[in-house]
This record gives sequence, C-alpha cells and structure tokens, in this order.
Amino acid sequence: MKIILAFDSYKGCLSAADVCAAAREGVLSVCPDAEVVSVPLSDGGEGLVECFLRLGKASPVQAKVHGPLMEEVVATYAISEDGQTAWMEMASACGLTLVPLERRDVMTATTYGLGEMMLDALKRGVRHIVLGIGGSATCDGGQGMLLALGMLKSTDEVLPQPLCRHRRHRFTDIVDIDQPTSTMSILTVACDVDNPLYGESGAAYVFAPQKGATAEQVKLLDERLRAFAKETEDKGIATPEDAFHPGAGAAGGLGYALLTYLGAALKPGIEVVMEASGFDKALEGADVVVTGEGCSDEQTTHGKVAAGVLQKAKERGVKTVLMSGQVKDREALRTFGFDRLFATNEGDERPLDVLMQADVAKENIRRTCRRMMEEGL
Repeated sequence: MKIILAFDSYKGCLSAADVCAAAREGVLSVCPDAEVVSVPLSDGGEGLVECFLRLGKASPVQAKVHGPLMEEVVATYAISEDGQTAWMEMASACGLTLVPLERRDVMTATTYGLGEMMLDALKRGVRHIVLGIGGSATCDGGQGMLLALGMLKSTDEVLPQPLCRHRRHRFTDIVDIDQPTSTMSILTVACDVDNPLYGESGAAYVFAPQKGATAEQVKLLDERLRAFAKETEDKGIATPEDAFHPGAGAAGGLGYALLTYLGAALKPGIEVVMEASGFDKALEGADVVVTGEGCSDEQTTHGKVAAGVLQKAKERGVKTVLMSGQVKDREALRTFGFDRLFATNEGDERPLDVLMQADVAKENIRRTCRRMMEEGL
C-alpha cells in the first residue's frame, strides 16, 4: 500500500514536516510494510520558504534589509541548487509580525525591504522568483518595493518618506532596462485573495483595519492607492482594468505593483507549492492521501492546502483522508469530497494550550494514525 502524507503546518504548534513525521510513525507502527511518502506543503503564505528547504530543493540565504518601519531586519529566503530560482516570503522583510503591536502604523509601513530582498537575489544571479505575499504590515501599493528596485523615483530627497506622508505622491517614469530587475525573467506570486486594488472590496477597506488603521486612515489609504493607479495608467504601464485584477489588492496592494510593473503571474499559493514540490509525481500509484491542518472548517474548502490536495487526488481517483487537530463543519467537508475525517484532539479533554504543545500534538497524531490504519482504509 502506498500512502501519501501531504500536510500543512499545524500553525502555532508543528511545522508541516513535523506533522508528516509524526503521521509516518503512526502509520508504520501498524503497517510496517506500507510505502509512505511525505510531502510537507504550504498554501504559499507562512511556511513557503521552509517548505522548499524541507524538500531539499534549496539552501537558505540571509539578507539585511529595511523592515516595515525602515528599521534593519535580517530576511531569510531560499535559492535553488542551480542558483536560478529564489523562494521568498514578503513577510520576512515587511510582515506584520515584525512590528510590535504598540508600534503598528499602516500609514508608514513600507514594502521597501521586499525590493531590497529581491535585489539581493538578482545580484546572486537568480532569474526566477517565487514569492508568497501573505502577512503584510503594509498598504503602500508596492511602491516601496518599486522604489528599492529603482523602478520608481520619488521627487522627494529621502526615498522611503513619500510613503509615509498624508498627501498624493508623484513619481517619475520607469528607469532604464539595464537595472538589475531586467535580469529577472519570471516572477510567480502565490496569492490567495481576489480583492481589487481599491474600493470597498480593496486593499485599504478590507485589510488595513486588521493592521490597525482607523476609518479615517482607511479612506486616506484608499485615496493613495487610487492616485497611484491613475499615475501608473497615465504612464501607459497599466490599464484601468488592472486595478481590478483578482489579487491586485493583496498584501496592501502589493499584488498590483507586482502584476503591472513586474509582469508577475498571480497564482493560488497551493498550486505554486504543489507544482514545485512534485506532488503529481508523488501521487503516481498512490492508494490514499492523508492531508490536514491545525483546524479544518468550511474555510478549508477555499484554497487551503487540504483542498488543493483533495482536488489533485480526486483527479487521479485516489482516496483522500482529512486529519486535522480540530475538525468543524464536518458535513460541509464531507460534501466537498473528503472520504474520511479525523480530529487528532478528539477524546482528549486537556486544555487547548496543552494540546498545542509539540510533544502532545505529535502523540495525538501518531495515535490517530494508528486508529486510522487499524480501522482500515
């Protein structure tokens, strides 16, 4: 029997690789002759870089860049063995977790550090960047990134500052194509939201409040994004429709800059990760796939790792088991197509903070896998 273990992380508890390892131990304790293939996955947000490092497809690289508030931070990304591809998370350079709660200020937060991280990769000879854009602290439309790349020039003396001022900004045209960015041939962006750049469903109104913006600040941020889009259109870089491209509003409008200025392809994160991890090849000859996450509910069916795994498995006619720490909305998940559902915390009455301890979570995963195998797949 060939069993594929394709888990996301149990967030705040175990990495995807740790979940797969514990599940593997549980399966083999009952069926020692089973062929077990572990494929730790990510939905393209948190854990994207770790996913590729765990797969042995890349080596870690560190770069000193400017964080969301222009403080120095060390960003980590990964470069493939042939040096041609880099995997990055924008949150490593300008993520919300880099800013203490009391200092969060979406009005001043910038994506400048992301541009610096990209430049670092390009200077190392990278030609293809795969970028996850979840978890941003910003709402600057990607202007900070473009400033760092040299693709926008501010009329102000200090480059990062226009992103922080409460007024409309003006920028010059794109710089000459002999800039380092011209060496990048492909930019793939893992993006799991379909919001437009501006408007009631846009970056400011939907995401800025989560980053601490007041109602007045949200309105101002939306006006800034509209102004940036208008100037971009006036330069002939974008069309009015581009501001409403699904994902343009992702990461505080970063999706728009990546799409229009850098020609990025915006794809669902799980598709990006599964393609790069060789998941289709792993599925060949499989009898069952086991997938899961920390907590599964109706939202799992919308672009999460487990949903992507199920889709691929069903295309091959492979049975799919969902095994998560908690499982809610069971009927919706069954209707979606999962053949069996397991909650690893089921029957364990200890408090959640205990259940989320790594050793406890691993043992519950092993126990649940033993139960799954004993009941028969």
